[in-house]
Amino acid sequence: MFLIKKLLKVSLIVFILAFISVYILYLSMRSDLPSVDSLKDLHWQTPMQVYSRDGLLISQFGEKKRIPLTFEQVPQQLIDALLATEDDRFYLHFGVDPIGMGRAILGKLMGQDKGGASTITMQVARNFFLTREVTYTRKIREIFLSFHIEKLLSKDEILMLYINKIELGHRAFGFGAAAQVYYGKNIKQLNLAQIAVLAGLPKAPSTLNPIRSPSRAKARRAVVLQRMLVSGYISEQEYQSAKAAPISAKKHGAEIELNAPYIAEMAHQEILKRYGKEKAYTEGYKVFTTVTAKLQTAAQQALVNNLLNYDQRHGFRGPLNSLRPKQATKINKLTEQQAQLLTQDEITNVLAQNNSYQMLVPAVVTAVENKSVTIQLRNNELATIDWPGLAWARPYINDQKQGRPPKVASDILHYGDIILVSKMADSSYRLGQLPTASAAIVSLSPDDGAIKAAVGGFSFKQSQFNRVTQAKRQVGSNIKPFIYSAALEHGFTLASLVNDAPINQWDRSSGVVWRPRNSPETYAGLLRVRLALAQSKNVIAVRLLQSIGVTNTIKHLTAFGFNANDLPHNETLALGSASLTPLEVATGFATFANGGFLIEPYLIERIENSDGDVIYQANPALACDPCLPANNLGMPAQETDFQDSSSTLAENPQITKVKQATRIISPQNAFLITQALNSAIWDADWTAKPGWQGTGWRARTLKRRDIAGKTGTTNEAKDAWFSGFSRRLITTSWIGFDDPRHILGQTVYNNNLGKNQTTGKEFGAKSAQPAWIEFMRVALADIEVEAFQLPVDIVSVRIDKATGKLTTKTDRTSQFEYFRLGHVPTDYVSADNTSAILSGSMQKEEEEELF
Repeated sequence: MFLIKKLLKVSLIVFILAFISVYILYLSMRSDLPSVDSLKDLHWQTPMQVYSRDGLLISQFGEKKRIPLTFEQVPQQLIDALLATEDDRFYLHFGVDPIGMGRAILGKLMGQDKGGASTITMQVARNFFLTREVTYTRKIREIFLSFHIEKLLSKDEILMLYINKIELGHRAFGFGAAAQVYYGKNIKQLNLAQIAVLAGLPKAPSTLNPIRSPSRAKARRAVVLQRMLVSGYISEQEYQSAKAAPISAKKHGAEIELNAPYIAEMAHQEILKRYGKEKAYTEGYKVFTTVTAKLQTAAQQALVNNLLNYDQRHGFRGPLNSLRPKQATKINKLTEQQAQLLTQDEITNVLAQNNSYQMLVPAVVTAVENKSVTIQLRNNELATIDWPGLAWARPYINDQKQGRPPKVASDILHYGDIILVSKMADSSYRLGQLPTASAAIVSLSPDDGAIKAAVGGFSFKQSQFNRVTQAKRQVGSNIKPFIYSAALEHGFTLASLVNDAPINQWDRSSGVVWRPRNSPETYAGLLRVRLALAQSKNVIAVRLLQSIGVTNTIKHLTAFGFNANDLPHNETLALGSASLTPLEVATGFATFANGGFLIEPYLIERIENSDGDVIYQANPALACDPCLPANNLGMPAQETDFQDSSSTLAENPQITKVKQATRIISPQNAFLITQALNSAIWDADWTAKPGWQGTGWRARTLKRRDIAGKTGTTNEAKDAWFSGFSRRLITTSWIGFDDPRHILGQTVYNNNLGKNQTTGKEFGAKSAQPAWIEFMRVALADIEVEAFQLPVDIVSVRIDKATGKLTTKTDRTSQFEYFRLGHVPTDYVSADNTSAILSGSMQKEEEEELF
């Protein structure tokens, strides 16, 4: 008894001394301990997410992947697995587990690592406030912080901090993100085997993760399941079933619902500019753009299809590479298949090394028949490309020439060739190749500038250069509507006659004669302004610019938002030598569609913080005639309480102040140019000699009279354009080469393909307009037919087609034309001009009056 009492006294003294020592140590460290109060109002660092207007995830930006969870969102099996593995007495201790701590200390004294020293609370303290250095000082600070945390928070709150904070490998922080990264699922969709894999990661996420080391992950999973079984969380049957399950994890990115990488990057750059890099990547901003899934997908498909069609009609540039070069197969006169047969490993490895682009996927040719080839795709899938999928592939020689059409499959491909193929709608396969040409398409709302769709190239993987916003290209005849708009401001009308005849002008600066020419090089003599724009007459555009002057023209064009530095200060401006981006061109055309207002394109509709609060709401300037007094040309954007009926207001009732866009041209000017651009699509006259039709006539396939547009082709066809619009949508399509050494060229007839093929020289209507038509067919389906509104002070009178003068005739020599009040012709035609209409000529005395 004496020894026992002695031992108890010594133990009590040791305990008191230890308590005093710990308390003194605590007092000495207290001032250095970080405050845990921040855990009460914690702001999780979450990545920025970009969404479409209809709420589909486009992309995610941020170094740390985190999907914060609430307690209700966490499966009970995950909680059970974590408690069984990390801290089975979590709900019983006060932040430090004496049993676990004692076991760990005893293990150290015995030279064995027993583990169990760190509770979940201690891990929270370390993860939020301390480093991972292995020192006794850090461990003591960890213990003290755990006491503070337990005092401040409930057990459930501490557990959720752990679940959302812990690093779990592959930049996944928290179990919500880990479920997405490893399994591509919501945390509640995981089964027991998958949950056990994740629960085993905190011990060593870099070495135990199932992607890097499936065998170690499986072994760790078995430990987790065993502890869950011993703790009574799962039954023997559940244990055996989960233990036997295969490791199914593989790396997943964010669950992208809409593939729009160019849109994502545009939004990304704007957020960086607005908030800075640190906030952009950590504040969990949800960025909602103005694009919709339907229109963005349609734009993407239209651009890709058009580029593939252009590229393939110019010929096949050969396979990417070959596993068995043609000359190597001619060994001992064996067949290609007999000479050095390909191994499965060779095929698998080379397919893994080659990228997919859009619908183009890599394949290896494993057999060549007379009119077909057999290919192997990834996942050991075999397929056949029949002759319809091969027949296009005549050899590419250069931009202007193609070789002879192939007659058999061996004219195109050989055994071992590495190629790109696409799967068609009918499940057949087609030989493909990555286009060398580039393209862009952008669509805006002319009412407020909202970007409805934008695609900056064939594949973001191929090139991240966004040609919608970054590529300044010569615009060709896409500049003409703006030249003609300036002409209307300087006294011209749609009925004014201008001489469509060659120009020979001495250029003093270069010492040569400047001879701008039409394309095609045909001339009609005196021609009305409406028809000149519809037929895209180059020399008439030059004559109009000469009449109003370069300075006046540039002043007029800069009002459309064009930078004066991008506009050449000479007469080549009329031929489209200016360099603009597709977005700038579309913005300019929007002015004609909306009745004369300059809108500012915008992509971000609203931004929400991580709590779902709206921290930014777009309030664009609106192009709305009722918003502004009449004839207020040049008035800047301003605010008013007037409530407009635009979609922007209807969908955002919190906006009470309407910003009104600046009017830059009169509604009459915009209407008249729109009428001429409508003629570019719908007008034609085959009774005249020579007969003619507008350059945009291919758009008639849309069967919409409420559209207008303009083609554009630059010198040597380096760039091709089509910009067109309805009242509610403006779209610009561009195609060309990033490499300035290339031109769009021309093609000849391919005997293998039949009648429905594009041949001849490439230009705006052939090369750029098809993408515009394909996109607008989808976009216009949801837009009701809406005629362009006739503004006040516009009248319609019957004129003589040949002279533009008033007429009383009602036969085919006359038509109705629109004029602004004060610009209506006053003279009536005095002679019978039927012969002039038919021949395309005019009376000499009338010709001499014009330049």
